Amino acid sequence: MRTLISLSLLLLSAHCCAAGEDWPQFRGPDGQGHSSARGLPITWSETQNITWKTPIPGRGWSSPVVQGDQIWLTTALDDGKSLRAVCVAAQSGKVVHDIEVFRLAPPPPAVNSKNSYASPTPVVEKDRVWVYYGTFGTACLDTSSGEVLWRNEKLKLDHQVGPGSSPIIWGDLLIVNCDGTDVQFIAALDKRTGQVAWKCDRTGATNPSTDSRKAFSTPLVVDVAGRPQIISIGAERAYAYDPVDGRELWWVNIPGFSNVPRPISANGLVYICTGYMKPQLWAIRPDGSGDVAATHIAWRAENQAPANPSPVLVGDQLFMVSDQGVGTCLNARSGKELSKARLGGNFSASPVAADGHLYFFSESGEGIVATADMNMKILARNHLESRIQASPAIVDRALLVRTETHLYRIEDAAAR
Repeated sequence: MRTLISLSLLLLSAHCCAAGEDWPQFRGPDGQGHSSARGLPITWSETQNITWKTPIPGRGWSSPVVQGDQIWLTTALDDGKSLRAVCVAAQSGKVVHDIEVFRLAPPPPAVNSKNSYASPTPVVEKDRVWVYYGTFGTACLDTSSGEVLWRNEKLKLDHQVGPGSSPIIWGDLLIVNCDGTDVQFIAALDKRTGQVAWKCDRTGATNPSTDSRKAFSTPLVVDVAGRPQIISIGAERAYAYDPVDGRELWWVNIPGFSNVPRPISANGLVYICTGYMKPQLWAIRPDGSGDVAATHIAWRAENQAPANPSPVLVGDQLFMVSDQGVGTCLNARSGKELSKARLGGNFSASPVAADGHLYFFSESGEGIVATADMNMKILARNHLESRIQASPAIVDRALLVRTETHLYRIEDAAAR
């Protein structure tokens, strides 16, 4: 039964990715930053190739997700006391819904200057959108009416610096990583009701430093020999779980915490970033059980690995950009470094790959387009007027880019 479920989900994912229409979760149809879109713009500015530019009030670093003509993202107003879901029409840029999902009292604790109260990215499916604000609550909304269908405020943890992990959908489950300074666990909610379906506490030794216990990565479901696994990165340990019941399958200790990048998978490997203090990228064979440190680590890359941006794969080449703006191309099978490119600036957003190009966005608002090959030739440097930390989405022939103040639809004016 599990094999049939897994195969059907993989076929659905492949169909969605091929259609190139929707961007339903953090990092797109497959959760790994890929789009089948063609004809995306190479150059843009505040006065060139901007179809529309819509102000988004408040503060939030969630990335946009797309279903049909709806773009959903979250934001926080009133010093984080008003947690909101915003829907923008993809074609016109008009705000369709602006809904207060949670009202907090007293005010929430302060967050890191690079974070927000609305950093986790929503996930959308058919006529439902799920929004997650970490310890402040999870909710499901009707995409047509904007009605809040359920709320869950039971997944409590101390983020210390604000929430960051985004939810994912697997079957009828909404799965979230919950790694705070006080408690660390992964949980699945029934996406229809919001009730807890299962919850699994993280295993392993607890670091005496509470700061070193937190993490902010988003899980990824992969297929391993016909069975699904959740690849989930916590502080100082990476895990695989059975999504049916949350049973732990394998684990490996890693040298870092405050992990942000989402895992990626291909070539019979999963690729994980180890987090702050010692950012590295590890390739792991996911067919083990228990502690796989001595048997299943294929290779490690220890130079210029990211602490925030997720990597992206194109064929047998793996691309990553460090937080300090050094781009690296690795052979995804061996880990051999093929090339480096100094992009410049600081980076938090994850790159996306489409139509033979890589799209990188720096915190200063610069969008860099490079070739998706080992040369990483920079084709264009484009500038928007505000800070960028959210990762872009792709719909049709357009890039959807969220800055600190606006949401942009960027596309070639000649192709509209």
